[in-house]
Amino acid sequence: MIPFLKSHTIIQYVALALIACSQVRADEASKKELFTGYGVTQPVNSAKASKEAGATIITIPTDALTPADSEEAFSKNLEKLKSSDLPILASNGFIRPAHLRCVGEDANHDEVLKWAETVFSRIKQVNGKMVIFGSGGSRKLMNGWTKEKADVQFVELLKKMGPIAQKHGITIALEQLNSSECNYINTITEAATIVRAADHPNIRLLADLYHMAREGDTPEDLKAAADLLVHVEIAEKKGRTYPGVAGDDFKPFFRVLRDAGYAGAISIEGSGKPTQLVNAIIEIKKQAAEVMAEK
Repeated sequence: MIPFLKSHTIIQYVALALIACSQVRADEASKKELFTGYGVTQPVNSAKASKEAGATIITIPTDALTPADSEEAFSKNLEKLKSSDLPILASNGFIRPAHLRCVGEDANHDEVLKWAETVFSRIKQVNGKMVIFGSGGSRKLMNGWTKEKADVQFVELLKKMGPIAQKHGITIALEQLNSSECNYINTITEAATIVRAADHPNIRLLADLYHMAREGDTPEDLKAAADLLVHVEIAEKKGRTYPGVAGDDFKPFFRVLRDAGYAGAISIEGSGKPTQLVNAIIEIKKQAAEVMAEK
């Protein structure tokens, strides 16, 4: 304390300091970006070029983790993955082998869970945070198998899978797939219903704006599921092109994410030339900034 200052003067100084701090926090909040990272789904050998284009994270194919191979075989690829020019956030293409089935009369959950354990262990070893669960082939409804039966099976599988993911510190991000790619879990509402039924903190929801557009999902549909979101993927509706190619407006969905306090990243999963990636990230940031500036 400065001895010659009167008590009321000290109070004034403290008040002014608090106001100044509040203003700094307000200024910082106004500059906050909607997304914590900007990614692209590509092989790890494209990470350097993606970083130069403005990406800050990457999603790799699960095949890169060689889950069908031994740990010894995987170790040969491990250093390459760990030295990626971009941090690996996630893997996708989770369940590839045709014999692994999540639903149907031929569902084999024990084998699926064994596969999942290997994938979770290996994505953790490369410092990844999540595994994206699309995998349309493994969950496709066949031979007249009903959605109602599949829901029971799929939720049962996730209830078993959640603790395994938790053990490895990994989040499973369930992804809807549009009906031209798979005939089960096609809308954001259906995916959210499954996640809620699984009821596990390591089972969350991915919002893929491309699949949502193809299925006619609305911003209101996204709003109803926003509390479950862990990641967002993006591409334009026609041709699954990179943002900025056809000029799709994503702002109605970005507003939902803003209002919900979404605190995750966004990744491009689509078709585009490497030279278009720079523009795509700029376009995402531009639309997000416009939405953030509205408040």
